[in-house]
Amino acid sequence: MAISQVAIPEVAGTKSAQASAPHAVLGRKTAKKKRVIGIGGWILRIGLTVLFLFPILFMFVSSLKPDQQIFGDLSSIAAFLPIGNISMDNYAAVFDRVPAARFLVNSIGISAITVVAGILVNSLAAFALSRMRVRGKTVILTLIIATLIVPFETLALPLVWWVNQLPSFELTEFGFLFTKGWIDTYQVQIIPFIANAFSIYLFHQYFESIPKELDEAARMDGAGWFRIYRQVVMPLSGPAIATVAILTFLPAWNSYLWPLMVVQTEELRPVMVGVQYFFQLNVSWGEVMAYSTLITLPVVALFIAFQRSFVNSIASSGVKG
Repeated sequence: MAISQVAIPEVAGTKSAQASAPHAVLGRKTAKKKRVIGIGGWILRIGLTVLFLFPILFMFVSSLKPDQQIFGDLSSIAAFLPIGNISMDNYAAVFDRVPAARFLVNSIGISAITVVAGILVNSLAAFALSRMRVRGKTVILTLIIATLIVPFETLALPLVWWVNQLPSFELTEFGFLFTKGWIDTYQVQIIPFIANAFSIYLFHQYFESIPKELDEAARMDGAGWFRIYRQVVMPLSGPAIATVAILTFLPAWNSYLWPLMVVQTEELRPVMVGVQYFFQLNVSWGEVMAYSTLITLPVVALFIAFQRSFVNSIASSGVKG
């Protein structure tokens, strides 16, 4: 009897081990599958990164080479490598051929003012629609979003006529001189693009994710709406601010059609208009690549600085319905 009693636990333990064996094998297969998927995902990411970096790498490397070497290296991997006759001559030629420094200063100033004013105006509009009791605010927001389907090219000519009717003034030695029309000024490149439907929508969606109990607590402390906006909502909206800054900066920096229509004075032109200077008479592709590199660097630097906030904002609120 004692022997049989001892043997029973051994048989039970063996059956338990046999029952758990398939689960262990399944667990190892699942872990292996996850590792394979993870490695495949990283390979795909690296491949896409290299694919998208190729044009930028080619642009930068070509900006260091003379035209003959650029065309000679096109059929080999040398087109992406800084080898051969490398120099900064193309960059020096850029500043000799066009007023690149002036164009850069103009674009930086126009883009910076547009971004700062856009963040203020669009966030205030979104705050009113999100936090305040506004009758018909859903309809208002819908109409604002609906303007996104209208391409700018259809509005450009009417907008030129309207800005040419607006009053303007300039400071002279005799005081303020009032004139008519904003054509060939800095403000015509800034003010029409401050209010933006997508920026209002993005701010609105992000503000909706902030608990309204914070507003109620602030109002109990005697805070008004503007104080709630300035001290409660905006400090919590860093990712949305960074995203709007990037999305406002890019079209302001890349603006070409509008300045071409409303700016005639060379001293007021932005960097994108300067591209056409290189396609007059003799085209030097090394200089074109050098100029393109110069006007690309600020955009890359801005995105690198705000990429985490940009991704967080899009992930948390930018794609909400």
